[in-house]
Amino acid sequence: MSSNDHTSKQFDVELEAIRASVLQMGGLVESQIKSAVVSLVSGDLSLMNRVIDDDVRVNTMEVKIDEACNQVIARRQPTASDLRMVMMVVKTITDLERIGDEAEKIARMAKMLTQKHGLAIPRYHEIKYASEIAVDMLRKSLDAFARLDVVMAADVVRQDDQVDEQFRAIMRYLITFMMEDPRTISSSLEILFVAKAIERIGDHAKNISEYVIYMVKGRDVRHVTIEEIDREVQQDR
Repeated sequence: MSSNDHTSKQFDVELEAIRASVLQMGGLVESQIKSAVVSLVSGDLSLMNRVIDDDVRVNTMEVKIDEACNQVIARRQPTASDLRMVMMVVKTITDLERIGDEAEKIARMAKMLTQKHGLAIPRYHEIKYASEIAVDMLRKSLDAFARLDVVMAADVVRQDDQVDEQFRAIMRYLITFMMEDPRTISSSLEILFVAKAIERIGDHAKNISEYVIYMVKGRDVRHVTIEEIDREVQQDR
């Protein structure tokens, strides 16, 4: 075996290790979102605290993966698709870290809401539904990342409209709730912060999917229509 073959194979091993770390980080933030919403609905204080504490783990993982990417760039000087892969990872872990921040925010809002004993609080059915869509988007975006699946990535981009619509529906519902009973204004605003956090999670999942399309197709599809993305995805298939 030549030294070039060894170097190439070792580079592949390093890239695969980085990809595996990204998926591990993604699994953690997905668990954070689910736990944050469950704690909101159930009032489970210990679960809220666990979500908040896990944010430190997420931040640590981001730093370690970012350092691994810097090492790859310095040692391997990747080009073309290898460089796009490293850049995709760097951008993806930034979005995953921000998703973790949003999950922590939901847990903190949940703690505030559990302290409002005896006060009327709007139901959480709409919040749960919106979070399920956002979690599904995140899971699919991570699958698309793992498989470099541009079709699945495009599906995630398309789903973002559903999360946005759910946010608007929740906002309309909360405005009505506050108008009918001004005593609920404080708790309704806190729930609105939760809904906004979920909407932002959907945005970050969409970003990750757009990075996948860039990785595979070499075209930046941020800020373009879903129709343009579909055309790009269908090319060369």
